[in-house]
Amino acid sequence: MAFESGGVSLRMFYLPGKLPDDHIERFAAQAAPPLNLIGNEGVSGWVTGRHLLDRQINEDSARVSGYLRLTLMKAEKKIPEALLRAECRMEELAELQARNLSSLPRARRSEIRKEVSERLIQGIPPTLSGIPIVYDYDDELLYVGATSDKQTDAIVLAFRQATGLAPIMVTPETASLKRKHLNARDLTSTSFSPEVEDALAGDSLGHDFLTWLWFFSEQHGGMLSCEFGRFGVGLDGPIILMLEGEGAHVTMLKKGTPLVSAEAKTALQSGKKLARACVMMARGDEAWQFVLDAEEFTLRSVKLPKGDSVDAIGRFQDRMMALRTMRIVFMTAFDTFLEERFNPEKWAETNTAMRAWVSDRISRI
Repeated sequence: MAFESGGVSLRMFYLPGKLPDDHIERFAAQAAPPLNLIGNEGVSGWVTGRHLLDRQINEDSARVSGYLRLTLMKAEKKIPEALLRAECRMEELAELQARNLSSLPRARRSEIRKEVSERLIQGIPPTLSGIPIVYDYDDELLYVGATSDKQTDAIVLAFRQATGLAPIMVTPETASLKRKHLNARDLTSTSFSPEVEDALAGDSLGHDFLTWLWFFSEQHGGMLSCEFGRFGVGLDGPIILMLEGEGAHVTMLKKGTPLVSAEAKTALQSGKKLARACVMMARGDEAWQFVLDAEEFTLRSVKLPKGDSVDAIGRFQDRMMALRTMRIVFMTAFDTFLEERFNPEKWAETNTAMRAWVSDRISRI
């Protein structure tokens, strides 16, 4: 499972209230049905985080080291299209010969396809997939191993059906409200380019933050302090810069060192802001890395420091602690940005400095 080993891509969610005391029993009541009940439509439901067939959800199987660990499993049978077409054609040819016909009506061909599908589906093994979740009881935060809107919608629906609570995705806007009681709607657009007016610069709080983080790492050393110590934060490619409006409004830079390229400087001068980049964090010999989609705070390809534990439970706990550390450092950077962005006097100084940074930066390529 993604949270136990290897790289992980995820979204984070707040809950609008406390989990019910009997939430584990509620998840158990929404457990995935047995595989022998799978029909043409497939089935879905909750299983434990141990494997996709573990339907026995209880305190011992669902709680791990102070976390709730479950997976939304989906099982479906899919008939390979080439096999279905071949079997249908065999049936059609046999009927044509038996009835001495040159062709079959469309309605009859549809009936044959349905009959063949119902016959074949019985022998097709199910395909299993899962969306893992981990709930941190201490921080009251839900991690979901999904990055697409379709997966997110499935998790929100299934979680609400089980608990009565609809998770709220952590985005720049929801995080600013939750952490600082600041509303992004109170802000006006801001431009980081001397050549582009503020009103034309777009109003994405996430893009503003990631571009500010780029500036912060280059001009102020990118050093942040939090409860876990002092960390260095920097950015790397590939990167995507974006400006909503007419013309070429997206620039994607992959090869070489895109952050110091002439193309990056040109994009910044044209009013584009950073929409995606690789964020790197370091403390001593430990390193964290993830690709941030700034619009929705989606974290992709998260790489965590290797822990020392050798058993499965210990490794899971090490990784969750490393993920928590990464999140707190990341949110510390976001809080620092918010304190400047929502303070008119501070932001005027920062905006002036960022415009000078854009104008004066030296491209190395």
